[in-house]
Amino acid sequence: MQNSQVFLPAEWHEQSAVQLTWPHKATDWRYVLNAVTSCYIDMTMALSSRVHVIIVTPNPDQTHRLLREHLPMKHFRHISFCKARTNDTWARDHGFITLLAPDGPRLLDFKFNGWGEKFPAKFDNCICRRMAEKKIVKGKYEKHLDFVLEGGSIESDGKGAILTTSRCLLAPHRNQPMTQAQIEARLLEALHAKRILWLDHGYLAGDDTDCHIDTLARFCPDDTIAYVQCLDKNDEHYDELRLMEAQLQEFRTMEGKPYRLIPLPMAKAVYDEDKNRLPATYANFLVINGAVLMPTYGDPDTDTQAKERLQEAFPKHDIIGIDCRILITQHGSLHCCTMQFPKDMKNEEIATAIDFIP
Repeated sequence: MQNSQVFLPAEWHEQSAVQLTWPHKATDWRYVLNAVTSCYIDMTMALSSRVHVIIVTPNPDQTHRLLREHLPMKHFRHISFCKARTNDTWARDHGFITLLAPDGPRLLDFKFNGWGEKFPAKFDNCICRRMAEKKIVKGKYEKHLDFVLEGGSIESDGKGAILTTSRCLLAPHRNQPMTQAQIEARLLEALHAKRILWLDHGYLAGDDTDCHIDTLARFCPDDTIAYVQCLDKNDEHYDELRLMEAQLQEFRTMEGKPYRLIPLPMAKAVYDEDKNRLPATYANFLVINGAVLMPTYGDPDTDTQAKERLQEAFPKHDIIGIDCRILITQHGSLHCCTMQFPKDMKNEEIATAIDFIP
């Protein structure tokens, strides 16, 4: 039986910390390591001014020295390090999914298998256990390693609704031979949710995740959903995103009302050196304490339009742009790089970490 006092908070719930998993030369970033490191420094600067930052890295001394060259000393009061071997940097998908409960946070560790066994993930799949063993963050560890679930594949409104996509959760090499009904039952139980809203349409070219929800549509305060809208009939995404939009229009809140929908512009097409389209999306924003970190893609007009739409969705937050053009070269963006830890409102102790370097 579910405990209604246990819940998966919305991302705009006050946070104690945000995790970054740092790029290094043994990851796929090795060919553009300087460029992606610069982006991670920008993210660390923006985050550490508002929330504690836990940096997971196999080289904490080296990462600390690097940050000392770029960040004012005052930021280091809000940065700590966890030493761990890593395959890659996508903390959203290998990090803890945190529930809040009367007895304190619950740290859910699901299996991460490289988005359906597409990429190596054995080190990344151990990061949560490493953090739990070393008491990196406060909370009760829950083992769910018999079920594949990535943080980028689910959205919570903090009131019991989970938004996800059938293309991801039913994709090959995730949880077969489970049916959609069985997967839904497992999600409802593990996340203490009341209902699942399944999107059956929408995709981004170049996406490795099989349509993570955080690339397409996001819950926002006051029963709002921000989503990617395509208005160009010549764009390959037009038909699918129109079908997704129509499905969002049919969704209803627990009270039976339609959601307030805020369309985000389709990012201008960006291609890699082989002319393959990259998954640039403004839906991949991160909500932190008092601010929304928004990915930008070097197109001032569309970047500005996206910022205005997000300001409409989050009128009480500052909207801060982070240039994420380098991130999409490895088929992710800003939200994919991060995982937040909600604050336990009954205990104001923030996340702590060993391997801290003063």
